[in-house]
Amino acid sequence: MSTWLVTGAGGMLGRDVLGRLATAGVPAVGAARGDLDITGPDTVRAALETHRPDVVVNCAAWTDVDGAEEHEEAALAVNGAGPRVLAEACKESGAVLLHVSTDYVFAGDAHEPYAEDAPTGPRSAYGRTKLAGERAVLDLLPETGHVVRTAWLYGAGGPNFVRTMIRLEAARDTVDVVDDQRGQPTWSADLADLLVRLGRGALAGTVPAGIHHGTSAGETSWYGFTREIFRLLGADPQRVRPTTSAAFVRPAPRPAYSVLGHQGLRRSGVEPIRDWREALAEAFPDIVAAERGMGATGG
Repeated sequence: MSTWLVTGAGGMLGRDVLGRLATAGVPAVGAARGDLDITGPDTVRAALETHRPDVVVNCAAWTDVDGAEEHEEAALAVNGAGPRVLAEACKESGAVLLHVSTDYVFAGDAHEPYAEDAPTGPRSAYGRTKLAGERAVLDLLPETGHVVRTAWLYGAGGPNFVRTMIRLEAARDTVDVVDDQRGQPTWSADLADLLVRLGRGALAGTVPAGIHHGTSAGETSWYGFTREIFRLLGADPQRVRPTTSAAFVRPAPRPAYSVLGHQGLRRSGVEPIRDWREALAEAFPDIVAAERGMGATGG
């Protein structure tokens, strides 16, 4: 049976990947940031020699989008140099590498879903650093490197937009949310399931190396997303008011349109992630429980 190594295992996605592997009965080792510095060639090589994984899932990343604008060099070390170090070690060991990337590698000015091979054009430091990581993986591992782009990730295991909106619903009469940015809310557990399916397919030789898009089906705006969150809370969606990005100026520009297409998965015989509304409804009880400190409810 194959063995897996999950970096960034202390984060929301890393924990979900480990949970999915445990459910599937797949031996796995989780390495949180304090356990493994992915920017250190010696420590990474030692980890792979110790655990001898067949698959490495890289969930480690600098995810502070605005912080990357001020500290691009530090973000590049984690998002660009780190994946390169992992890819070099996987090249030596023969392990498959699944590297998680982002919609921010695109300019965000499209009007139809981005294909896997669409031209990139990041407009933020975060996007530039993540694109550097993608290129390193694809260049070094043309046969065994997999880049999995995701977006608008949420779950019970960490801070995210859904948990923030649950708090704001309880604290405010109305909430203003931007309606001019469109994307695909994606449950971290659904992405974890896709990563496991991709890794198994890679080992079996049925899923070719390259770029995959790991986002939910469908699309919405942050405003539409919030209205659905309020509806699931039993709150009046009319309390959510639409506004524009100009009302929330941030250091890093946000993509106006970052919907990703999934034709590559279909061509590989891999079922894409389900519709975002269906996933949110299933995820919601545990997220509410986590946010309100009530513990998991199952699901």
